[in-house]
Amino acid sequence: MKKLVVILFVILAVIATIMIAKNDNKVPKGWVFNAPDRAKYEVGMDNSTYESGKSSAFVISHNNSEKEFGNLMQAVKAENYLGKRLQLTAYIKSKNVNRVQMWMRIDGPNPKEGKSLGFDNMGSRPITGTTDWKQYLIVLDVPENSSAIYYGFFIIGTGEFWVDNVKIAEVDKTVPVTNMTPESTMPSAPVNLDFEE
Repeated sequence: MKKLVVILFVILAVIATIMIAKNDNKVPKGWVFNAPDRAKYEVGMDNSTYESGKSSAFVISHNNSEKEFGNLMQAVKAENYLGKRLQLTAYIKSKNVNRVQMWMRIDGPNPKEGKSLGFDNMGSRPITGTTDWKQYLIVLDVPENSSAIYYGFFIIGTGEFWVDNVKIAEVDKTVPVTNMTPESTMPSAPVNLDFEE
């Protein structure tokens, strides 16, 4: 009987340790998680895996759809960043992922119009497979008429990723932007009106 009690105690201790180390389905404070089918994702804090400090955030996807994604994100007003060039950095680690991407979007004065003034989602440089901690970055300008800044991390398909040490900081204008929003190709003055060229 004593042996059985000891075995049960050890099992309960192991389960408690796992639950403390990885606090599943509790979205980290200040963050929002959204997905078409929330039941296919686990989100939480991991006290056993981190780049530095004592914990990281993690997302596990059990969704094998290539058309849906789970997204961990934040949004802030743009007022403190107007006219600045911002650099978003984060350390990310992955395990057997189809695709993980960090993203940032700068919204214009009328967000309901859906027009973004700057956008990058690492579309041409996604994180795939299994990777160790690595720092990733996005650099965007925040025009004077910006209203909000959105940023976060999403996973497409199955796998798991961790994120730690997210930072947003102003950088010098010599740092190149990673903006994926095409600049207008419309000329600023009429061209070849006499058709001589």
